[in-house]
Parts: sequence; C-alpha cells; structure tokens
Amino acid sequence: MTVAVSGRGEPPVVRVETSARQAGTGTGDAAAAGTAGTVGTAGGAATTGPAGPRPFAASKPTRLLIPTAGVDAPVSGLGLNADGTVEVPTVERAAEVGWYRNGPTPGETGPAVLIGHYDTARGPAVFRRLPDLRVGDPLQVRREDGSTVDFRVRELLQAAKNDFPTETVYGDTAAPELRLITCGGRIGGDGHWTDNIIVLADLVAPAAPPASTG
Repeated sequence: MTVAVSGRGEPPVVRVETSARQAGTGTGDAAAAGTAGTVGTAGGAATTGPAGPRPFAASKPTRLLIPTAGVDAPVSGLGLNADGTVEVPTVERAAEVGWYRNGPTPGETGPAVLIGHYDTARGPAVFRRLPDLRVGDPLQVRREDGSTVDFRVRELLQAAKNDFPTETVYGDTAAPELRLITCGGRIGGDGHWTDNIIVLADLVAPAAPPASTG
C-alpha cells in the first residue's frame, strides 16, 4: 500500500493501494466503480450564523464512526515516510483508520484527511463500504480531548490515481471540513486499484440546547 506525494514541500497526493493481486480478484469492484464522478452537494448542514459552525480547538482524532457504512474504528496518526510518501495503516491494521497529522485535526478550520484500506488480499477492510455513502450521511469523529465532532457528507468523488485532485483534498477551506480517502475503480493490470474514492464532508453545528421553560 502506498500513498504518493506530488513533491516535497507540497501537499501529498494520496494513492491508497493494497498489495498486488491478480486482476479481477478484488472484492466489490462494481460498487467502487459505481461512484464515478460527483454524486452531489448537500444543502442541509447546520450553521451557527453567517460564518457557519464554530471551529474546534486542535485535538487528535481517536475514533471514526460512520453508521451508514458500518464503520466504528480507531484512528491513529500518519506522517511521511523517508521517501516523502504518506504513511498508511499496515495491512495487518486494515480495520483501522489513519489521520494525516501534518494537516488540521478534525474540527479545526481546514481539511482534515483520514485514510483507510478498501480491501486487502485478505478481504474487505475498514472503508469497504465507503462508496455506498450518500450526500447527507452523518459522520462522527471522537477526539483525544473527549469531544465528538459531527460532519455530514457533502460530496463523493472518484478520481484516477494519476490525476489526484490535490487542491480539492488539501486546499485551504474557510471552515472545518473532513476528507475520507480509499481505493476504487477497478483492478488494473498491475494488480492495484486504478482510482481513489474521496468523500468530502462539512462540519455540522452542535444542536442548540432546549429553551428554558422558566
């Protein structure tokens, strides 16, 4: 599994790949391929005013929950390898999610990036149902400080690994956002997935407390 980088000093281009296998033997090829293009944009994210939800202070993510995709997984930090590629969870830890720790923590202003395997040669992995997500689906990130940050899916993209949308994933944002990245497309002649599946999600404002009745 590798995560390629466009160049040192630039945002890393994520290319999540499993160990090589025989073409056509991957699990869920059709489901992943079915997400090609932009699914849509959600319009219902809650806000606290014209500027949107208030950002959270920095705190490391510890767990990711996506009820509609069956994800309830621990999160650990990922840095850069010596060759400039982004670290990814090992195949032995394919049930875990990695957070790119050189970027924002979930809830801070900017794009927080979480990476996970779609599958491995051993079978389905933590993000195997990521392509099934739909606009408006809820996500939760639990953090080291005890807080829980809520997000809602805004968009689902599929992009070829040789044309990774770096600016879309890592570009500055005016508010806290979340990115989830895994594999998709089809198994190419080299035994690897051809594409990335990328989920873009927006911070949801906490629900207002009930009004006092006196």
